[in-house]
Amino acid sequence: MSSKVPGGEWHAKTLRAWQLAILRFAVTLDNADRLAVLAIASEIDRLGPQHDSRPAFGFFRRTSAELCAAILRPNELSSTVLRQHLARIDDDRLKRVFGAAIETDQPKVSLVGKPIKRDLGLWRGLSSPG
Repeated sequence: MSSKVPGGEWHAKTLRAWQLAILRFAVTLDNADRLAVLAIASEIDRLGPQHDSRPAFGFFRRTSAELCAAILRPNELSSTVLRQHLARIDDDRLKRVFGAAIETDQPKVSLVGKPIKRDLGLWRGLSSPG
């Protein structure tokens, strides 16, 4: 197996690593995890065009900083930032887990249907045990 990963696959894996790093930070709130998010974001942004040895593309760094701040200090504005990020996630499992980690109002899945109606007349007509 080659250690080289084709360009498109590398981009997809790096983006996935970034999303998982954000999820990990949302769960742990650990500064080391926040720094990991920012490191991956910087790596992705470096792929864009550069001017004067500085990356011109800063979407992932900027978005990561906004997301981390929104996770740390939830409020009305941060809720919007988190929901926008949630909407960008393509993977349904990751979307559900991230939504749970940030405690969004997601539709609740009911595991139990209607309450069971107790039929007290079930044994009516049977002879009682002796």
